[in-house]
Amino acid sequence: MPKRPSRPTQRDIAELAGVSITTVSHVVNGTRAVAPATREAVLAAVERTGYTGDVIARSLVTGGTQTIGLAVSLSGSPHVATLVQAVEREAAAAGYTVLLSDTHDDAETERSVVRALRAHRIEGVVLVSAPDDRDVVDELLAADVPTVLLDRLTTRSDIDQVGPENIQAMSALTEHVAARAHRRIGLVSGPEGQVTSDERVLGYRLGLGRARVPWSPELVATGDRSRDGGATALSSLLELPEPPTAVLAADDAMAAGVVVEARRRGLRIGTDLALACFDEPEWADLVDPPLTTIAQPVADMGSEAMRLLLARLKDPEREPETVRLPPAWRHRTSCGCPPENSAR
Repeated sequence: MPKRPSRPTQRDIAELAGVSITTVSHVVNGTRAVAPATREAVLAAVERTGYTGDVIARSLVTGGTQTIGLAVSLSGSPHVATLVQAVEREAAAAGYTVLLSDTHDDAETERSVVRALRAHRIEGVVLVSAPDDRDVVDELLAADVPTVLLDRLTTRSDIDQVGPENIQAMSALTEHVAARAHRRIGLVSGPEGQVTSDERVLGYRLGLGRARVPWSPELVATGDRSRDGGATALSSLLELPEPPTAVLAADDAMAAGVVVEARRRGLRIGTDLALACFDEPEWADLVDPPLTTIAQPVADMGSEAMRLLLARLKDPEREPETVRLPPAWRHRTSCGCPPENSAR
């Protein structure tokens, strides 16, 4: 079996560049000024060998690994990839590397992966927390690990967090559908007790009140944040003695389930059943009719989360912030509006 090539060391770089190991260390770690010609020789040797250094060893000297952890369920919402890219882009611009871990949206798995990240001496964590997992956040704060919660907001005020504005956005979506003369407007909601879900239900109720449409608890069905759950929720709403003529979906996965179930029943979206959604799925403008949505500022949320973490790393004593970014209106025709009025 052929012997694996060894990883290049500072000694290898020193021999190639014709300098001392100490000089290589100063160039790589930026600990002392080095003559430009010498610096260029060292950097050329680094490029030639692919030398990356020893981050953990360097951290013993500098006090930091220039690495942050990102813990998120990779099998969750389609916008996860955009969140990850935004965090990585902002981190790279600041000279940080991102270690990505999949929580599977499970509290026990989340605790395991966060502990694994801490074992890699990460300097901070961006966390899209699993449902009902307060313990892992308490553990991070108790260990003084700089942490930012992303996407899923909480009611706590002792931690930095960033997510979408939910209440007014969902209110506006509800009012828009009610303006089409709908008086039975159903909501396919996420699980009760989660801040994001509860805020969107509150926004729905606020919108009904502003449109002078009576609130009816039977018109709210839980879709469990999944396509199958969305289909089941719509089915239950349509079995009511007086079913809704319009439905709002609280996220894109549940909206997909609503579309599937409506088609299974032979209902025409936008004609037999008005539909609008919180979230902007990739397929929103590919279905017929195109889906009216409230699009979360996903990339901006990821970038802002990393900026909050960098600010926390710079000033550990700063007051925690909760940042809510406004979603954007995407007016199409699934809500029953005619095509000529859909550009806005």
